[in-house]
Order: sequence, then C-alpha cells, then structure tokens
Amino acid sequence: MFNESFKPQKPIWVTGAAGLIGHALVEALQRRKLPVYPVTRQEIDLTRCDQIVEQFTEHSPSAIIHCAAISDTTQCQQNQNLARKVNLFATRFLCDIASDIPLIFFSTDLVFDGQKGNYSPEDPVNPLNFYAETKAEAEQYILLNPLHTVIRTSLNGGISPKGNRGFNEQIRQAWVQGKELTLFTDEFRNPIPASITAELTLQILSNQLTGIAHIAGGSKLSRWQIGELLARRWGNEITPRMKSGTLKEYNGPKRPADTSLDITQTEELLNEKIPGLEQWLLANPEVPF
Repeated sequence: MFNESFKPQKPIWVTGAAGLIGHALVEALQRRKLPVYPVTRQEIDLTRCDQIVEQFTEHSPSAIIHCAAISDTTQCQQNQNLARKVNLFATRFLCDIASDIPLIFFSTDLVFDGQKGNYSPEDPVNPLNFYAETKAEAEQYILLNPLHTVIRTSLNGGISPKGNRGFNEQIRQAWVQGKELTLFTDEFRNPIPASITAELTLQILSNQLTGIAHIAGGSKLSRWQIGELLARRWGNEITPRMKSGTLKEYNGPKRPADTSLDITQTEELLNEKIPGLEQWLLANPEVPF
C-alpha cells in the first residue's frame, strides 16, 4: 500500500516523461498532488552531464525515477555507441549525482535469456541482445547504492503521448493501417498496463523499498495470446489481421523465448495482487487501451 506519510517537499524527477511509463508516473504523482518534474529531452539532454548538474542543482529533487532509455532492440543493435551513452553512461551519472536520495531505475525482463521463464529477482541475468546488455550492466551499478532500486518490468501497454509506445498502440496502429502481423506462439511475457506499473512504483518509492523488484502482469502470455485478447477488445472497431508464427522465423537481434517474471515477492511486499492482462481488460472495459 502507498505510504500516506510520504510527502516530499522537493520535486520527484521522472525521466522519459514523454514515454509510456514515464507519462503514467507523472499522472500518478499529479493525482496524489506530489511535486513532480517531468524530464523530457526538451528539459534535459541526459547525455549532457553539464545540463544534468545544472538542473539537479536548481531543483534539488527528492527522488529520481529513471525511465528514459533507447529501448528499441534493433536501434540499440545498430547504434551501440548511442545506446551505451543513453542506457548506461547517463544512468551511471544520474546514480552518482543522486547518491544521497532514492533513485528508481527501470530495467527489463529481457536481461534474462528466456531458457526457463518465471524468473525471480535473484536469478542470474544473461542478456541476449545489446539493449538488454546495457540494462544488465546499468543494474549492477545502480545496486551498488543501498538507497537505489531496480525495477524490472515486462511489456507495458496503455495510451502514450505520441500514441506509439505501448505494445497495444503498436498492434492497433498496424491493424488500422491494414497490416497483417505475425505473432509468435512461443515467445512469452507478462503484459501489464502502464498505469498499474506507475502505481506500484510509487508504492515502492513511498515505502523506501530498495534492491530489485519485479513489476509485471499476473499472467504469462504469448504474443499470439496477446493479439487474441486485443482482437476481442477492438473487434467492433477495426479488423484484426494476424497469423501465428514462431521465433524461428525472426531474423533480427536475438529474442529470448520466455522472460516471464516471478512477481510474488513484489505482491507480498506491497500486499497487492497484480492482475493479468486478460483479467484487467475484463474489469476495465471502458478504459482506453
């Protein structure tokens, strides 16, 4: 549960505020009337240490929630220097400058190799692509500070400012354009609405929980199963076009087969059950998704 005594006077920085999770976090903080500073590229270029120092000195934030990243696996693979600069070096600098305050770093289930699934926070990481490598290396640096937290999450959905960040938005956009999607039956994740991710993250921050936490949906679904759920959700609005496939057909950067996350520790710590995507969709038929 959220600790109602958590009432910081200085703003909470949310980097990547124009993205899906960052935007959801800003909205969640504003609903609670907590001070927040949304950090987008227009406010701070996170690859510029001088800008970070200048703004940090001016705002003296009470905490940082670091969502900003280059998360497209193909882009990371093709431009490794930029991916390392944004995903690793900027994270390390933020970690250093925020050494005396809470910092929450958003990582990914893709740090695992997907050989077994249901990964616990204690399981060893073994990233298969460069994006995941940058996240796994950044995790190690974050965890050196006992005030800091790593959150690993899975596919997040919802409505983003640009309309293209959530997995649901990308699928819907393709179907609206008349494209047929090949959705794998043998690739498994724990999809979750970004609004839930944001609320649980604020609970972790308000209760000063540190270390590694897994925030993901309560059920493991294949890409194909996700497509089926969304097809039912939107069937009266658009024409879903999809066919089943397998990871053997994929030619891009390596993708792990099953990076499902064990979320029992998070549920126990926060005393809250995290719904699966199908459960959430049924319970929230009117919520835009």
